[in-house]
Amino acid sequence: MPTVIVPALLRKLTNGQERVAVRGSTVRQVVEDLDRQFPGMKAQLVEEGELKPGIAVSVDGEMGVGGLLDPVKETSEVYFLPAIGGGLQ
Repeated sequence: MPTVIVPALLRKLTNGQERVAVRGSTVRQVVEDLDRQFPGMKAQLVEEGELKPGIAVSVDGEMGVGGLLDPVKETSEVYFLPAIGGGLQ
């Protein structure tokens, strides 16, 4: 089963758990299973059918480019991170 590493700000929803085993072969399925196990998690990560603008996802150390469509393997580690903005001005 894939593992989600839960950011500190969302651990209140997982009763303090830092790592959660989930089912799914895409980020979308992982989010759905997270919400099944911990109601309210999806609302923190998804808005209008897409990852919220302030959320980025990393699967096995690679930053996702497909959002909820990114593939997840049975052995994957999935991180939800605050998106980092900015750049040169």
